[in-house]
Amino acid sequence: MKLPYLYLGIAIVAEVAATSALKASAQFTKLWPSIVVIVGYGIAFYMLTLVLEHIPVGVSYAIWSGLGIVLVAIVGALVYRQVPDPAAMIGMGLIIAGVVVINVFSKTVST
Repeated sequence: MKLPYLYLGIAIVAEVAATSALKASAQFTKLWPSIVVIVGYGIAFYMLTLVLEHIPVGVSYAIWSGLGIVLVAIVGALVYRQVPDPAAMIGMGLIIAGVVVINVFSKTVST
């Protein structure tokens, strides 16, 4: 695995953890979930800055946000019992397909 993609993976995981903790933070009234939000977003954005040295911003953001959407939906379903309906699942499948197309066919991805 190339290092920029490792950094991107860390950024995605940190962002998913932070976004998922937002609900548990109860509008930042609960200490530990609020700390997870702040630290998670800090790590995510720092890692994304490292990624942008090697992968174009549009491609990086498309992968980061696309996979983040799908992973947050999975966490929401498992942790908060917020199961997406079939239309949302189809939409997320299209997002995943878009990320695959970018990574397999795009010539703008340079590492």
